[in-house]
Amino acid sequence: MRFRSLPIDGAMLVEVDPLIDERGFFARIFDAKLFSEHGMNPYAAQGNLSHNKFAGTLRGMHWQDATAPESKFVRCVRGAVYDVIVDIRPDSPSYLKHIGVELSAANRRALYVPPVFAHSFITLEDDSDVTYQVGGVYTPGAEGGARYDDPAFGIEWPREIEIISDKDASWPAFQTTGTEGPR
Repeated sequence: MRFRSLPIDGAMLVEVDPLIDERGFFARIFDAKLFSEHGMNPYAAQGNLSHNKFAGTLRGMHWQDATAPESKFVRCVRGAVYDVIVDIRPDSPSYLKHIGVELSAANRRALYVPPVFAHSFITLEDDSDVTYQVGGVYTPGAEGGARYDDPAFGIEWPREIEIISDKDASWPAFQTTGTEGPR
């Protein structure tokens, strides 16, 4: 695996380093020891799969707050998505900065999302599947969200949003309460 730090504190892009032969290739996609050495949480409390029928489907902006933080290790295993994370930790040097990366079955990259980051993606192809290894248990009372088009984030999505859930479309604008974090 190759680890590439991103310009947001704690975020990491992970690329496979395949061993190729006439059969195809073999590559390690998870290694708890290497994750720890790169400052990532190697613990996975749950695994999720998101199947998206159509290109232009947006999921997010979601997070869990500091009372029940979740890290995420996200990979697109079929199709392609544009994945976006926003640092919403008020005391972070990269507070409110965001980054977007393309994750696809073809490029085999994965994105490590640190705890207390907003996370969202839009599908770039029909029938896109995204897997998540999540480093915390889903806790409904700690869940938060904000609008995908919130001016506080300034995200430029690479394509038109065609499908979004009522819940994701109705999140409020992002607000902070000072040092207590997002609300």
